Amino acid sequence: MDILNMGAELDKIMIYGSVGLLLFVVFWIYIRKQRKESKQVDEKIKVAKEEGLFEPVSLHPVVDVNSCIKSGACILACPEHDILGIRNGKATVINASRCVGHGACFHACPTQAISLFMGTEKRGVDLPHVNQNFESNVPGIFIAGEMGGMGLIKNAVEQGKQAIVNLAKGIKSKHQSEYDLVVIGAGPAGISASLQARKMGLKTITLEQDTLGGTVYTFPRQKIVMTSPMDLPLHGKAKLYETNKKELLDLWTEVLEKNKIEIREKKKAEEITVTDGGFIVKIKTGETLSAQKVLLAIGRRGTPRKLGIPREDSEKVAYRLLEPELIHNKKIVVVGGGDSAIESALLLMHENEVTLSYRKDKFSRLKPKNNEKIIEAISKNKISVVLNSNLISIEENSITLQLNAAGGDLKLGNDLVYIFAGGELPTDFLQKAGIKISTKFGEAILTHKK
Repeated sequence: MDILNMGAELDKIMIYGSVGLLLFVVFWIYIRKQRKESKQVDEKIKVAKEEGLFEPVSLHPVVDVNSCIKSGACILACPEHDILGIRNGKATVINASRCVGHGACFHACPTQAISLFMGTEKRGVDLPHVNQNFESNVPGIFIAGEMGGMGLIKNAVEQGKQAIVNLAKGIKSKHQSEYDLVVIGAGPAGISASLQARKMGLKTITLEQDTLGGTVYTFPRQKIVMTSPMDLPLHGKAKLYETNKKELLDLWTEVLEKNKIEIREKKKAEEITVTDGGFIVKIKTGETLSAQKVLLAIGRRGTPRKLGIPREDSEKVAYRLLEPELIHNKKIVVVGGGDSAIESALLLMHENEVTLSYRKDKFSRLKPKNNEKIIEAISKNKISVVLNSNLISIEENSITLQLNAAGGDLKLGNDLVYIFAGGELPTDFLQKAGIKISTKFGEAILTHKK
């Protein structure tokens, strides 16, 4: 009997020992895998810091490590690459400056461990005051899209729609104004807002200082601008994957024409004046419009930033590239080091002699694909790059670059100049209307916590 009991005990010990060993092996593999993943993320963060990609430039995720359970849902939800990663069992930000503020990680996190912040302690971002209903500090003036901090097309479309739903609640059926609503800007938010306003029966007029599409129109023709579906009022869900600029503009044009909505292009709103119960919108041409409500759906770039150099206003200088396929056998200088400048230089290099001038000693905050393509183009001598340089003179058949590091100047034969120096926030326009602008230094825009 004792022998049987001893045998049973030995069996138990062997079983428990085997289970314990198995658990130990599983745990050891898990820890080893986690350490390996953490090391890889550490290396990516190191590279991001070296390349100037670690510090965010606008809206970005902030992870509460006490709530994170390493589900990985945020990483899977993000359409960008290497924005988030797992380090030491918790989600962390890697390339914050590449975040486009789509908010997918915020909604995907099962433990609500992610908040979306605007700016950081070191780098502030100027934004107008807007509440949760998209209304500014001036009652009756609403703001949606890029100006409010959300730059992704899908989000801008959704904001334009929601802003109209909110402002429509204050529209009076009998009013002395000519229009119920003036929409300023015909980019993604403005187009969506115009469609939603028509759907809700609001008498609306939409102004665009440039051309239908706003900032999207300035992108190169074949640039991929949409990678996920969007819900467009009066059209429904548009299943867009790897959609380029032309395809998106064609869709918008089709939907607007079908619903008999006219976008008044080349009509820049110059001033908004508050009146008794409404607003007067003054157009640059001198025309004025009266409305109960105003929706600002203008981009953050505002007016292209100029360099302030002689002959910058000549015909051979441009601030956007519209039809690169029509430009051949030209000596071109592209000024800038951001994605717009890089993408334009890459499109022009096949049929032209392209020189890229950038004021810093290396490119930073580029999208991964753009970074890879420009490195390859430089290695194959398809593009000449002059770093640490500033364009200081534009002549009829030449330009002059100031060489900051080497000293002296470099004169190049030239036919066309493209300047991508960013844009200036239309601060004066907003402040004249009474809209307050503040600099956000790491302030939460979307958070689950109350």
